[in-house]
Amino acid sequence: MTQDLDRYYRILGLEPGASIEEVNQAYKDLVFIWHPDRIPGENRRLQEKAEEKLKSINEARDSLRAAHRERPKSASRESQGRSPSQPPPRRDPRATSSPYRPPRRPSRDMSHADLRGVNFREKDLSGRNMEGAILVDANLSDAFMHRVNLTRADLSGANLFRANLLEADLSYAILRNANLIGADLSGADLSGADLRGAKVGTGKRLLVKLTGTKLTDAILPDGSVYQ
Repeated sequence: MTQDLDRYYRILGLEPGASIEEVNQAYKDLVFIWHPDRIPGENRRLQEKAEEKLKSINEARDSLRAAHRERPKSASRESQGRSPSQPPPRRDPRATSSPYRPPRRPSRDMSHADLRGVNFREKDLSGRNMEGAILVDANLSDAFMHRVNLTRADLSGANLFRANLLEADLSYAILRNANLIGADLSGADLSGADLRGAKVGTGKRLLVKLTGTKLTDAILPDGSVYQ
């Protein structure tokens, strides 16, 4: 049973033992990213993948909610099994107080941090200050990065597949050879950004969402400058 719960936590991108509030927030973030309505209707393969992912996310959320509801009941049954005069069992002082560790969350201020090769897959980085951060070859696929500050950050070779970068500040960021396929850059600021060699689609088909994106003076994947 514990192994199943651990698996459900990891489906939601959480460490085992995360609170029910963290479970609910992770669920909302992942549903936002994976909802089939966000996938172009003509791409049935990705639609089916999103539907399967959504099923596993729903199953994980429901199972963890049920487990959290059962915990107080289990504790009360344990206390009912002891007589009033019977003291509670003594704990070994060498044992840890809990088999779980609280989830580690990225700091809100990561400006100028060296994060080369970091794995932030499916993490919620929304609102973080990552100005000037070094994210060379970082894995940011499916990350939720709404309004993140990435001004002058180095994302060379980073994997931003299907990352949510709504209204993110990427002005003068380095995105050379980054994978931007499936990324949502709606409302983002890419002014002066270097996108040389970045993957943005297949053939002549653009697979990046650029609704309302600012591209003034950005160097495009083909080396031309956007005017």
